[in-house]
Amino acid sequence: MAETATTDKLALRREMVDICRRMNSSGINQGTAGNLSVRAGDGFLITPSSMPYDTMQPEDLVEMDFDGTFVGHRPSSEWRFHRDILRARTDIDVVLHCHSIYATTLACHHKTIPSFHYMTGIAGGTTIRCAGYATFGTQALSDNALAALKDRTACLLGQHGQISLGKTLESALWLAIEVETLSRIYVQALTLGEPPVLPDDEMARVIAQMRRMSYGQAPDAEGVNDIARPRGSA
Repeated sequence: MAETATTDKLALRREMVDICRRMNSSGINQGTAGNLSVRAGDGFLITPSSMPYDTMQPEDLVEMDFDGTFVGHRPSSEWRFHRDILRARTDIDVVLHCHSIYATTLACHHKTIPSFHYMTGIAGGTTIRCAGYATFGTQALSDNALAALKDRTACLLGQHGQISLGKTLESALWLAIEVETLSRIYVQALTLGEPPVLPDDEMARVIAQMRRMSYGQAPDAEGVNDIARPRGSA
């Protein structure tokens, strides 16, 4: 049993290193910026401070408890918001933070992403909020992030970057890339003027549809007679 637990933990560490390197290769992160954490047992694993992802190894990841104690390398300077988000949000297991270019561009102007495009609903609401600015690594930044993430799985951090949450490492990375894509579209749309915003009732339908799809149900809208169905079914 103990050997199985050790093997599982090593596999998780390896996956974290892979996701970190993919953060950089996907273009959403640069150098040693950004950080990643995942719930593990009674605590969590988090990336070490100021260590390049290309050289980081599974054993370099830091074990932390929710009381702030750690084993191994010094944890990321942003450990507080990782700890606080994982402690407050039992619906998620992964916190990913990066300084993706277009999301950070909007964050520098403290701009919340409105429902200018239906994909804004991927974060669980009609907007992707921008948290107020606070010095990196501080409790104030953690408090601001928690407020911006209420009922959401992503937010921007004022004059800083973005945070995306997930049940899995893959889902958190996917969401971070989607937030960056949305941010880029919004920045480009703003060059033509403030774009129109979808009404809340339409966004409610979109979000409900997204939830059905995430549960593996058919994406066809309710009330539509012509639906996709397996051949030979009634």
